Amino acid sequence: MPNHDLIVIGGSAGSFPVLQRIFRDLPADLPAAVLVCTHRPKDAADHRSELFSAGVSLRVNSPVDGQPLEQGHIYLAPSDRHLLVVDHTIRLGRGPRENMSRPAIDPLFRSAALSFGSRAVGVVLSGMMNDGASGLHAISETGGITVVQHPLDAEVADMPTAAMATVAVDHVVPSDQLGFLLGELARLPAGPPKPTELDLELEVKIALGNRMGPDKLSKVADPSMFSCPHCHGVLSHMKDNGPLRFRCQIGHGFTAENLLVAQEDEVHEALAVAMRVMEERLGIVERMAEDARAQGRDALAKVYDARAAEYRRYAQTLRQAVSTSMDTIRHP
Repeated sequence: MPNHDLIVIGGSAGSFPVLQRIFRDLPADLPAAVLVCTHRPKDAADHRSELFSAGVSLRVNSPVDGQPLEQGHIYLAPSDRHLLVVDHTIRLGRGPRENMSRPAIDPLFRSAALSFGSRAVGVVLSGMMNDGASGLHAISETGGITVVQHPLDAEVADMPTAAMATVAVDHVVPSDQLGFLLGELARLPAGPPKPTELDLELEVKIALGNRMGPDKLSKVADPSMFSCPHCHGVLSHMKDNGPLRFRCQIGHGFTAENLLVAQEDEVHEALAVAMRVMEERLGIVERMAEDARAQGRDALAKVYDARAAEYRRYAQTLRQAVSTSMDTIRHP
């Protein structure tokens, strides 16, 4: 029987020290490859291989597209590329952002489920929102092992909690036990392949950057009344039984929670533009009132004063709305 020879790990806020601990605790003879995705800025410099290598027995890599997987190696997702595994090859996808991120955790997990099935181990660490829950569901559906950092041990409990709400997780452990657990799980024989109704191949191709189109999307999703915050196309509701999520025809993907945050950003931008325009209109009308008084046209000046007072009220309302919007983004 084959062992669990692929471990995929996803984390975000608060996951850096956890990953350092896991890497130090993994055995030098680990019979598996480890792929790691964390959310990072688009233009972030990549010095993490050096940062993570201290005290680690395994080799930590910044992968290259088309590189073959090797057991005993750790591969870190680069900036602005989806980290994927296709068969036994690493692929760096240029597909659309998912959950407002590239790299995103769900595409990595789905690719592991597609190529390795029951031999895959998926791990969700500390982080905000719920990226990773859908991908962990795919690993569970194909017979792989699911692991989550204990929410009470996580700096940010959102991602572990969301994963546990989506999947009947196999192991929930604190960070100081994760590395040892993964070393043990990698040596266990994997179960038989498990068939699934999930269309993982299509979603992996989307992450790679392949065109999807409405015909393919209609097979896995139903059109909704919502629009994509990135491209403003129609969003479709994915039919799988994982967390509620959506995709547009371009391929942008959102869980419902991430969609709300993306829409909040759009609302803030629209309010900010409206406030700027209203402030400009107020300034123009005030100047018109001054000009009318200078010409001795007091009746017309009063008309402009009344309009200015109305614009001032509108501007104050918009200013309060923008402030409330920002507070919601900072403290959802």
